[in-house]
Amino acid sequence: MITVRDLHPWPSTEAEAEAVQRRLRPLVRVEEPAEIRTAAGLDVAYREDSDELVAAVTVLDVATLSVVDSAVVRDRARFPYVPGLFAFREAPPLLTALQRLAVTPDVLVCDGQGVAHPRRFGLACHLGLLTDLPSIGVGKTPMTRFDPPGEHRGDWTPLEVDGEEVGRALRTRTGVKPVFVSVGHRCTLQAACDLVLRLTPKYRLPETTRTADHLGRQST
Repeated sequence: MITVRDLHPWPSTEAEAEAVQRRLRPLVRVEEPAEIRTAAGLDVAYREDSDELVAAVTVLDVATLSVVDSAVVRDRARFPYVPGLFAFREAPPLLTALQRLAVTPDVLVCDGQGVAHPRRFGLACHLGLLTDLPSIGVGKTPMTRFDPPGEHRGDWTPLEVDGEEVGRALRTRTGVKPVFVSVGHRCTLQAACDLVLRLTPKYRLPETTRTADHLGRQST
C-alpha cells in the first residue's frame, strides 16, 4: 500500500501554496530509477459548471501496456483554479486514489509538470515527494520557453528556465506536436523521456494518461 507522507498542511491561499512549493523544492531528488515494470497514469476530470471532480489512477504493465489496477475518487475541488498551483487542487483526491491501489506502481506519470514549472515544483514533484515514488511530468502544454524539436518521433529540444534545462519538448509521433517532459522526483530526465517513448507506441500521449483520462471520463 502507498503511504502518503505528511510534509505540510494544505494551504488555503495562493501565497501559502507558493510558500509550500518553495519550501519543498529542495527535497526533489534526481536519480536513476530502478527497473520500471509498472507505471501509473493520473488524471483529474471536472464536471461542467461545478466544483465536482473525479480523480482517476490506472496502473499499466509497461511491457504489455495492459491495465493491471485502477482506482477512482469522486470529490470536490478545495482550492481555486490557479495556473502553477494545480497540485493543491488535484493532489488530494489523486493521493486518495493512489492509496486505494492494490498494486504499487514503480513510477507515477502525471498529466502535468515536474520541475518544468516557474517555481520548479509542479504536480509531479508534489506527488512524488508525498509518496516518495519516482515520478515524471508529461504536460500537454509548456510553462517554459522552448524551440520546436525536429519532426520525427524521438526528436527533442530543451525546456529552459533562466537558461537552465528543466525538461524537454519531446516528439512522440512524427509530424504531431510534442509533449513536455520533466522530472518529478527520483528519476532522471533521460529515463523519463525513454519511458514516455515506451508508453507512446501509437498516440501522442502516454497510454498511462490515456487510460486514466478514459476512466475518469467514464466515471463523471
